[in-house]
Amino acid sequence: MTDSQPDAGPGPADVEGLDPRELGAYFVLTEAVSLLQHQVEQQLRAEGGISYVQFELLARLADARGPLTMTELADGVVYSRSGLTYQAGLLEKAGLIARGPSPNDDRATLVTITGTGLALVGRVLPGHVQVVRRLLFDPLTGDDVGHLSDIMARIRDHMRAQPPRSAAPRKRRPSPG
Repeated sequence: MTDSQPDAGPGPADVEGLDPRELGAYFVLTEAVSLLQHQVEQQLRAEGGISYVQFELLARLADARGPLTMTELADGVVYSRSGLTYQAGLLEKAGLIARGPSPNDDRATLVTITGTGLALVGRVLPGHVQVVRRLLFDPLTGDDVGHLSDIMARIRDHMRAQPPRSAAPRKRRPSPG
């Protein structure tokens, strides 16, 4: 039997499905993350007028020991380059961050948080901590928190063993003609 189509790898019929425990764990995880992110997003918009992604960028910059490159920010928050550029533009326009060229690398753009950005993080952080504690940590024991942290770190490290998205080659647009 000849097949004119190239082998595209395993198809849906070749992939073993998740067992009920795996499927249940997957659904519980995604639902819990969605519920937490929704409440965090509501709090950040209400108290600071910023999105969760904007808060993540500001918090990483506030925690950094100096400027970060756009690539470091993109890798840290797991966000696309174009999306990060857009968000950074909004934050810069609001006076919350400053961007400038790197003196060491002509291709890199350095990002720093401004005093206004630090003040905003300081203003929204207490409410953020309250939401996270109430929704995520209050139903857990100290041992649970340790186990959760260990498990999620193992999963994150496994996922991050792949090259960061910012290192992936950019898709080229087909040339006209």
